[in-house]
Amino acid sequence: MIPSYDPNDTEAGLKLLEDLTTNADAIQQQVLHQILSQNSETEYLRSFLDEESCNIQENFKNKAPVVNYEDIKPFIQRISDGDSSDILSAQPITELLTSSGTSGGKPKLMPSTAEELDRKTFFYNMLVPVMNKYVNGLDEGKGMYLLFIKPEIKTPCGLQARPVLTSYYKSEQFKNRPFNKYNVITSPNDAILCEDSKQSMYCQLLCGLVQRSHVLRLGAIFASAFLRAVKFLENHFTELCADIRTGTVASWITDSGCRDSVLSILNGPNQELADEIETLFNAKSWEGILKRVWPKTKYIEVIVTGSMAQYIPTLEFYSGGLPLVSVMYASSECFFGLNINPLCKPSDVSYTLLPNMAYFEFLPVDDKSHEETQLESRSRDDVARMDKDRLVDLVNVEIGQYYELIITTFAGLYRYRVGDILKVTSFHNKAPQFSFVERRNVVLSIDTDKTSEDDLMKAVTQAKLNHLQGLLLTEYTSYADTSSIPGHYVLFWELKSRYDNDPPKLDEKMMEDCCSEVEDCLDYVYRRCRNKDKSIGPLEIRVVSLGTFDALMDFSISQGSSVNQYKTPRCVKSGGALQILDSRVTGRFFSKRVPQWETLCLGS
Repeated sequence: MIPSYDPNDTEAGLKLLEDLTTNADAIQQQVLHQILSQNSETEYLRSFLDEESCNIQENFKNKAPVVNYEDIKPFIQRISDGDSSDILSAQPITELLTSSGTSGGKPKLMPSTAEELDRKTFFYNMLVPVMNKYVNGLDEGKGMYLLFIKPEIKTPCGLQARPVLTSYYKSEQFKNRPFNKYNVITSPNDAILCEDSKQSMYCQLLCGLVQRSHVLRLGAIFASAFLRAVKFLENHFTELCADIRTGTVASWITDSGCRDSVLSILNGPNQELADEIETLFNAKSWEGILKRVWPKTKYIEVIVTGSMAQYIPTLEFYSGGLPLVSVMYASSECFFGLNINPLCKPSDVSYTLLPNMAYFEFLPVDDKSHEETQLESRSRDDVARMDKDRLVDLVNVEIGQYYELIITTFAGLYRYRVGDILKVTSFHNKAPQFSFVERRNVVLSIDTDKTSEDDLMKAVTQAKLNHLQGLLLTEYTSYADTSSIPGHYVLFWELKSRYDNDPPKLDEKMMEDCCSEVEDCLDYVYRRCRNKDKSIGPLEIRVVSLGTFDALMDFSISQGSSVNQYKTPRCVKSGGALQILDSRVTGRFFSKRVPQWETLCLGS
């Protein structure tokens, strides 16, 4: 199910894409049959499949439940602990991929096999002909793609547990990738694989600046990471220019691989280039700075869908009108699909799911308030049966409808709820195209963090119990503030005195402790982003005057909300609601310390 083709051959790649999408239904059935055939003797599937059944696919569809992570966590924990039997996959599990979601304060772990790296390589290669169709001359220069690895976690049995991109960048498929004239990048492997993110960022930017005349495209995986690089440039451009001027590397770059690879690219002093770049960086405004520093750039490749859409205005400010291209839709669990119209507006991005990557099913999403009411009255087993009976195959989804994505993968996930809500926008041949709507239950996200309403409530409750002396927290909501880099969480709290109706007197130390307590209670990924990655700034609490949340309710009702059904939103995004909250702020407080984080050993 992994076709081979030369990614330098655009015509062959586009023909392969047409074949995959034209035969989407047949390929999906082949995928399901292959997954079930090779894994039918695993412990997990044996509990659902009948040995007597002559149709393994039909048997699976009738018997296998729709599951979430908590359902399969015990099986994955056994793999992590060293059980080598065929639990989920008949192929050996070679590593566990850490999801940005968490379970019980630890990252979710997704099984992966050696074959999955080949599948990811195929997926990346498919991006090449799509971009070549719309942008000419990409083989005549380089991409300044900023790629980073993240910390790895130890499992009791010795398997690596790490983010999916770290896994790929450390793989032989990436490090020893065949030459592809369309995908030459400015960053040497040693800089990408440097575990010190600051040294890695500095060295990759230095290489990109030295090779600026060859750069045809800029990018990073997520918009948040790319904007951190812009902020890093603002803080370090003088030092970077000094290195170009002298042909040396800053003394604090201690990683020998980074130093050696960058020095070979610097290739001696370049006074003229350093002066030219420094003049550009010293401009009064950085509006359009990316286009001025890298004048041959044709587009910026970053994911700007989902929670990353909040960064579009800032990217547009720096980009100088360059197109923002979101090329792929992927996760730790599986790589899903491509944007085959890459130069469309960010608001119009749709992804075409590649039918050979996994077996895809879709759970229709009804009105959310109705859905929640229905689920409250049913047992867990009833809900699982209801979900299974409502599943829709890939080619049978309907345009305009909303669905939750359900996947069955080659590596051992079966009818697994990814948690993404998608909307069908159109079809390309027989393959549907989806826009990403939201991540189910996520209210706050700045980078790879995904904080749910429940996570936020528990953290706020803990801070309230431990630190609010003489005060009552009457209401709260939140906001992901990305107006600065890095972005940060903002909590709006309405407080009143326990003893009188006067405006509360706020102790600055007490409120700062509240900020820190909330951060301490948030999950592993948030704390890693704050502590290790520095991709999220200090949490802020903005105290608002009494009656603010009444005004917020009045505003929502004026916009069409029902008085009877109104609930205070735990995250606000509309300009009107934010304006009401910010206009009534009486105090602002920030966390004064970084929350604790350390690499975990994932024992039972």
